[in-house]
Amino acid sequence: MIKFKRVNNSVHSGRRLGEQICSCQAFFCILSLLLSSRKTPTMQPRKQHLMDTAYRLFNEYGYHATGIDRILAESGVSKATLYKHFRTKDELVVAVLQQRHEQLIQAVGEAIEQARTVGKSSTLAIFDVLDPWFHSDHFSGCNFINASAEYAEQTHAIYMLAAEHKAAIQDLIENSLMEISGRRQRQLMAEQLALLVDGAIVRAHTRGDRDAALLAKKMAKQLLSSR
Repeated sequence: MIKFKRVNNSVHSGRRLGEQICSCQAFFCILSLLLSSRKTPTMQPRKQHLMDTAYRLFNEYGYHATGIDRILAESGVSKATLYKHFRTKDELVVAVLQQRHEQLIQAVGEAIEQARTVGKSSTLAIFDVLDPWFHSDHFSGCNFINASAEYAEQTHAIYMLAAEHKAAIQDLIENSLMEISGRRQRQLMAEQLALLVDGAIVRAHTRGDRDAALLAKKMAKQLLSSR
């Protein structure tokens, strides 16, 4: 589960999280959802189906453009069931993004570990995760970049969740760079590689370059060899 931490941004400086958003009642509902247990033993089938439908629609049409009525119509879930699990649309968005976050962190983590066990560069493994995603039929850009653009207020829970996801990906990259001595050197390299990751995603989405991950991987190799 993503846990909010201070983001390096002047908007947040000198203000506690509660002070920034005390006027937003919905935030407390969302915060409660985010700080609940990491995993439930089993998710109810209707709730999972609702989230999967919402994810597909958000991914294809966007967050604001996808209304609750359309999600209900395409999922076949009743409004009563929806509001049993999610008191607001924002709660649903958070749950969908949280699920996506966990899927991506697991996929990248497993790719890094697999590369390490066979003697390949674990750092470059993240680009091998991106490549088949870019070539898939359901690729519509980064769910978190898109969410941060639609919920652009930096104190909004959805924006902060997106920022924390990006920070978590960078942390994974940094942890794969153990051959680089010095914490600050690893941080700087991770920042540059994370920029290549996001750049590849944006290029694949906005330019239709489905081979963007391969190009970014070549650039990452050059970057690592130049250190």
